[in-house]
Amino acid sequence: MRRVGVLVGVLCVTACSSDGSSGESDGATASVGVPPTVTFATTPPAGSSGATSATTVTATGATTGPPPASGGTPPATPAPNSPATAPLGDPAVALTVLGSFTEPLDIAWRSGDPTMFVVEQAGRIVPLRDGVVGDPVLDITGLVDAGGERGLLGLTFSPDGTLAYVDYTDNDGNTVIAEYPVAADGTMNPDAERVLLNIDQPYPNHNGGNVTIGPDGDLYIGMGDGGAAGDPERRALNVGQLLGKILRINPARSGDSQYTVPPDNPFVGVAGARPEIWSVGVRNPWRMAFDPATNDLWFADVGQGAWEEIDVARAADGAGRGQNFGWSAFEGTHRYNEDQSADGVTPPVYEYEHGDAGCSVSGGAVYRGATIPALVGWYVFGDYCSGNITGIRVEGATTVQSILFTNLPAVGAIRAGPDGELYAASLDGDVVRLVAA
Repeated sequence: MRRVGVLVGVLCVTACSSDGSSGESDGATASVGVPPTVTFATTPPAGSSGATSATTVTATGATTGPPPASGGTPPATPAPNSPATAPLGDPAVALTVLGSFTEPLDIAWRSGDPTMFVVEQAGRIVPLRDGVVGDPVLDITGLVDAGGERGLLGLTFSPDGTLAYVDYTDNDGNTVIAEYPVAADGTMNPDAERVLLNIDQPYPNHNGGNVTIGPDGDLYIGMGDGGAAGDPERRALNVGQLLGKILRINPARSGDSQYTVPPDNPFVGVAGARPEIWSVGVRNPWRMAFDPATNDLWFADVGQGAWEEIDVARAADGAGRGQNFGWSAFEGTHRYNEDQSADGVTPPVYEYEHGDAGCSVSGGAVYRGATIPALVGWYVFGDYCSGNITGIRVEGATTVQSILFTNLPAVGAIRAGPDGELYAASLDGDVVRLVAA
């Protein structure tokens, strides 16, 4: 073990997505699109805070703005790339280095344990306790194909902290969602692995990788569209496939199945649909988190080649239940695949164009801590390419944006700790805490 000193540093942010690998279709036979028995919200309801600036949302939910590019109802337009910025006040945000790791890309905590568990892409989970980086509590490097967008990609714990759930890419290139029992000292026995899901991946990119326990105790899983570029097999809106979706399962066994499908999932009983699906129309949802104050589900969806987006599923609207987030009919709010239906899309609350702002969004969390009062209620995220750490706040029909910090290289995740404070993992090695400058 090694002790790491605490430093105040000026660092940098980054996240990327490559396209263009070859592969085969997974052969699903269900029709593309959403079954007519499921209704998706096109615009936020009156009084919702889910609408965005640059679009007027009327009391009936209709929007004003340009007509759809090719039929259907366009999503509302989000705030422009440089909206009016509300000051965050004083103090400003700085970063404190907590420890150094090997390609860290996620962080998790378990109930009643102050230990920070850091996920390393190669297949290790490493603890940080009282400033000391310990020996791995789980090492499954022999099971994991790491590199690019593959590897050990996500970690979360059961509500009581006795079980760990991970998302990793196996040696066949497929996504594995697995459970491990957690001992009192935080160690996890690799021989006790229980595989819940093994999902074929046709290409090496867009694997998603996020696993999160929701306020309901169920496991939410972010699945990318399978990769290549442009959703070539049109998976994201095909409810017969798990790719391009947010999934929701109960990890408890059910008969011969390793998990249980919650009966209120929106596609339960829909012919040809996978009942595990919670939301559709995502490209590569990289990091999602529930706001503990509102139970809203926030996530960042990595764009194709021009636009990055932030989405929020409001608890009042079902926290994503049966919602369509638009890909690949839209990239952000911009029409993409014309053969995909433009109807029933929940628009992002924020998007930004590739350029100085970045090119690959890394999701974060809503700040609910006590040390930076002016930041409370802001959603904070990073960008893998630019190094920006950005905060946004949705106020009625307006999304306000502020650049909080620049130059944290290769951000893999920004997570909220049990104290509500925010922590970030940079694949360059450092895990940091956001603090008042």
